[in-house]
Amino acid sequence: MLRIDAEQTVAALPFERLVPALRDGFVRGAHSPDRHHHTVDTEGDATLLLMPAWSEGGFLGVKLVNVFPANAALGRPALSSAYILASAVTGEHLAVIDGDELTRRRTMATSALAATYLARPDSGVLLVVGAGHVASLTADAYRSVLGIRTVLVHSRSAESAARLAARLTGRGVEARAVTDLPAAVAEADIVSCATLATEPVIRGEWLRPGTHLDLVGGFRPTMREADDTCVRRGTVFIDTPQAVRESGDLTQPLARGVLTPDDIRGTLSGLCSGTVPGRRSPQEITVFKSVGSALADLTAATAVYRAHVPSPEITTSQE
Repeated sequence: MLRIDAEQTVAALPFERLVPALRDGFVRGAHSPDRHHHTVDTEGDATLLLMPAWSEGGFLGVKLVNVFPANAALGRPALSSAYILASAVTGEHLAVIDGDELTRRRTMATSALAATYLARPDSGVLLVVGAGHVASLTADAYRSVLGIRTVLVHSRSAESAARLAARLTGRGVEARAVTDLPAAVAEADIVSCATLATEPVIRGEWLRPGTHLDLVGGFRPTMREADDTCVRRGTVFIDTPQAVRESGDLTQPLARGVLTPDDIRGTLSGLCSGTVPGRRSPQEITVFKSVGSALADLTAATAVYRAHVPSPEITTSQE
């Protein structure tokens, strides 16, 4: 059984390769049972997530994710995960893959993939809200699919925003940290939030016509990044149906009648397969809410494994 570390996982998943792989994966589909949630420490709000998926005649995998939000105070990552890949034909375990890098890369690649259908093609200004482990990849993911010219970075920690903007600038990206969030939202063509917020960070009245809002962070009903006005003004899309049950950005407005199930236009699978239309006009405000999918994990893990074993003995449906 292979052990594939973080550096090897990153090398196997450049966004230019991962985004098209995810597009194919969302078209083909896979068996993806609902994720398992287990509260580890109620006081510390810690959670264990189990995310299984498999393709018949192909690969089978499960991601183990520990979410410990209190780690921020310790200067440590809030997420820690590992991906176990096996053969769906024999059940034989094939690899243990660094789950942190696989997760952060497939997360932002999923957002970038959605943006190819939902953002204006001429989008040039990207606002990144958050400066953590996942948010730090937002600019790279979006720049792999769109002609992003300027990246704005906002974080509740001005120092963290400045550091991320400086890293991007050092790599030749036009980037700057911003403290006036309403003004930054009004300037942006795309607003991407990757936070662990439990109260809305983005207000709908700040969004100008034509904006694409990407909500990455909230994966529980108690977590929220956008207010009711955002989903009221915008056309809402989701990565998988699980988002309707798990994300406070949707469960809370649904519970109050601000949003109805019929208001949700469709899933990423529908967008990729062409059964769901994407952006309809340059003035439309679009909202994409993702909670992460085991299908995306399996697709990314398959790509990592194949980078190390180019001709696996099993035949898979991911060809």
